[in-house]
Amino acid sequence: MLPMVAAAHADDFLSIGEVADRTGVAVSGLRFYEAEGLIASTRSPGGQRRFAREVLRRIAFIRIAQQLGLSLEEIRAALGSLPGERTPTTADWARLSRHWRSRLDERIQLLELVRDDLASCIGCGCLSLQSCRLYNPDDRARVLGQGPRYLLGDSAQDVVPELRRPRAKE
Repeated sequence: MLPMVAAAHADDFLSIGEVADRTGVAVSGLRFYEAEGLIASTRSPGGQRRFAREVLRRIAFIRIAQQLGLSLEEIRAALGSLPGERTPTTADWARLSRHWRSRLDERIQLLELVRDDLASCIGCGCLSLQSCRLYNPDDRARVLGQGPRYLLGDSAQDVVPELRRPRAKE
């Protein structure tokens, strides 16, 4: 059974429509987030959902995390690390952000690679195209795995021995 919102503190809570207006998330999206355990609400004496104001920060976090490509499971785990008995502080949010720094750095590096090399990489066979005889003869890149192998960090040298550079003599 959900707790009821105390009448004396009604100003501390927002209706689902107010949360939707403030966050830009549709009411159906807020219900989905709640069903997935990402946010929580209480009920008014009339049975309407009421959200604590701190849910606005959680929703902002969810939206940004989704834009970064994080899964709902990753978002749920991150939000689960925040204190449930009080509104998270700046220090709580900073701690959570530190855990994601390396992942964000990896994504930034990948985005830079895509930005800088996408046109040449697609033409060279990183998608296991058979058309590039220099960097992907006989579709050898397929042995490295699925997807754009060269954009993901593999190189043509991994599958084409002739492209390997001789090691410098020590």
